[in-house]
Amino acid sequence: MLTDRQRRFLAGRATGHLATASRDAIPHVVPVCFTIVGMTLYTAIDGKPKRPGARLQRLANIAANPSVAFIADRYDEDWSRIGWVMLRGDADILDVGAEHDAAQAILKARYRQLERMDIAELPVIALRIARATEWGEI
Repeated sequence: MLTDRQRRFLAGRATGHLATASRDAIPHVVPVCFTIVGMTLYTAIDGKPKRPGARLQRLANIAANPSVAFIADRYDEDWSRIGWVMLRGDADILDVGAEHDAAQAILKARYRQLERMDIAELPVIALRIARATEWGEI
């Protein structure tokens, strides 16, 4: 489902955009750091301050509607080099456990900024990739 070419393209991107929707289909899109292991994309909730006491919209949306999409792209002034890969599937919120801890370790290895953040108690979003599509030069 996820080709080697798509994996290489995604490995070369530092960020992408995660799209969720509420139970009422109100969309919400945020930029995220990510890693892919097998057929799962992981993104951590980092330690940056958000609204005190408020649950992040992406987590509330996934709890109500687990269907999500993710896109990573490349823009170039030479439009023949533009390309993107989109992933779709259902997401799980991992609060604890071996998969949670392993995903955080992989994300910390990829993004050194996370090493300085206390994220152990924060959730990880696991997008179970069901479909991958691409367009352009990837």
